[in-house]
Amino acid sequence: MTNVLPHRYREVSLARVDEPLTPEALRHHFLGREAYRRTRYIIARHGEAVALVAVDTASRTPLFAPITQVTVLAAPDECAVLEAPTVDCDVPNQLARVAEERAPGKRCVIVHGRYEHVSFILEPHRHDVRVVEVVPPTPPKLLDLAQRVLDSAADLPPMRLTPVLVDLVDLAHQAASPRYLLPCRGSGMTMGDIPTSFLDERPSREEWVQIGCARSREIHRWFYGVDVTCIDMCPRVLGEAHSGPLLTKCCLLEEHVERDGLRVTVPWGSSLELVHQGLHRLAQAMEPEWSIA
Repeated sequence: MTNVLPHRYREVSLARVDEPLTPEALRHHFLGREAYRRTRYIIARHGEAVALVAVDTASRTPLFAPITQVTVLAAPDECAVLEAPTVDCDVPNQLARVAEERAPGKRCVIVHGRYEHVSFILEPHRHDVRVVEVVPPTPPKLLDLAQRVLDSAADLPPMRLTPVLVDLVDLAHQAASPRYLLPCRGSGMTMGDIPTSFLDERPSREEWVQIGCARSREIHRWFYGVDVTCIDMCPRVLGEAHSGPLLTKCCLLEEHVERDGLRVTVPWGSSLELVHQGLHRLAQAMEPEWSIA
């Protein structure tokens, strides 16, 4: 199982041990000693060496109780200790990212992070997730929201977002036209010297190529009573060319999230909350057994 973390950093205690951190020495040192009722993990230190152990006690009810079981989760040669004062130890993605960047290959990475908190991540692994989005605007909203969620969420496994950005200007050039109809002026998209109109302004009908999606085509039909050549800019449709875990968006969704295998689609105008829901559903599909220990 990857990405084993404490439920909260307060479940982690620190202790100094007077002898080398062998499994036998660790069990001998901790068995029978009292532990605080919230303590489930102990980072043991001997000199510069550290080891991680899980402990159980006779009862979790009293303030302190004797330790009845000691399990060595990571030996000294499997551990790295990082001073990372900007890392929030409550956020799995932050722990996994710093482990990946500064201690690649280590099974257990112990982090001394923000607010002087100390925590760990065992078997760190960031899932690769493609985010299919169109630009402009820049920065791409969905990618930006997803990264903000991952950088603050305590209930999501670590993910590495890979942007798959489709430039709308390049997309438009797939069908040369003397005039284009774009969804809205607010996107910031222009076609240089080529005349453009914006559907949200309900312009007079012209001979144009529409850059839009299923909803844009519906609106065009409502306004003008006819269909026109349309280059599909829907990220959900564009994402069909890619495999693996994928996050995208579609304006046909308004207040809910949809998942199809490893593909999650959120509404076009998603809030942070809806993107969080989408990433949570994607996490369930990628790593259903994952949970904070």
